[in-house]
Amino acid sequence: MPLVSSKEVLQKAMNEGYAVGAFNANNAEMVQAVVETAEEEKAPVILQISQGAIKYAGLEFATAMVKTVADLASVPVVLHLDHGTDFLQNVKCVRAGFTSLMYDGHAEELGKNIEVTARIAEIAHAVGIPVEAELGTIPKIEDYESMLPADYDYSTKLPADVQAKVEALMADPDQAAQFVEQTNADSVAAAVGSVHGMQRAVQPLNIARLDAIREKTGVPLVLHGGSGVICARKDAEELGIKLEDHEGTIEDAIKHGMSKVNIATELSLEFLGGIKDALAKDPNQKDMRKILLPGKERVKEKVRYYIRLFDSAGKGVVAGAQSGLSASEIKYAE
Repeated sequence: MPLVSSKEVLQKAMNEGYAVGAFNANNAEMVQAVVETAEEEKAPVILQISQGAIKYAGLEFATAMVKTVADLASVPVVLHLDHGTDFLQNVKCVRAGFTSLMYDGHAEELGKNIEVTARIAEIAHAVGIPVEAELGTIPKIEDYESMLPADYDYSTKLPADVQAKVEALMADPDQAAQFVEQTNADSVAAAVGSVHGMQRAVQPLNIARLDAIREKTGVPLVLHGGSGVICARKDAEELGIKLEDHEGTIEDAIKHGMSKVNIATELSLEFLGGIKDALAKDPNQKDMRKILLPGKERVKEKVRYYIRLFDSAGKGVVAGAQSGLSASEIKYAE
């Protein structure tokens, strides 16, 4: 089916209490992996193209890949700009055919963030495209490398001094209310404790802050840096991580109104892991497809895990839609 808008997908998720997975893809195999799995799970899905992916594949080529795979699917597929850097980038993505935009103005002074976000929302809404904005700062783990112990192995929460810096960057609920009112943003990636680029899921979220922002804004909230957040309380128990009263997991956040969860780093690691394993088993293989396919399969299983964690499986059934996606899968002769 044709690409759909993120607004209808996220409003439904918010109203019904589940989250939609927003998965980053950088090449054809990853695009196929995300949408094929969504089709198998009958789940709506948001496929995200980042600035890095646009530079790598080219805007028109990346857009065409997603449109082609979406046309073969029967579930709703959104094409979303991840971390749009400026007004012009967002306009280019409107022209290319994206069905969801984002302006990442968190590094700007608040007034500038509001000004640019509102401007993008005005032109996007004129053609029926929703806009996600970012408030507060969701840092990168690289920002704190010098503060991490030499033996830190991502098996526990970040050290207390690092955690304090992350919490100091979180979004303010009253500021979030002002921001949504003045920008008309359709969804907000409000910083509530996550960190980009974590190698393992050991970071908790501040659920108390999430509750306050959700109550003040009334719009779907978005979790960035989802690859590094503890998925469920049982995972915290298995890792021996003690959650404080105000802390929680992705499962908790969804129950408290988080409607979109971004996953990027973990998919990249899975894809690379599959390639490494395939090369280790057959270092003289000449057919690159047989090296890339195991990476794709690893991505599919990780996407499947998250779709089920987010409780979005079965939520993407569209009456009358016909799927031809399975016919598009490449099968290799033995």
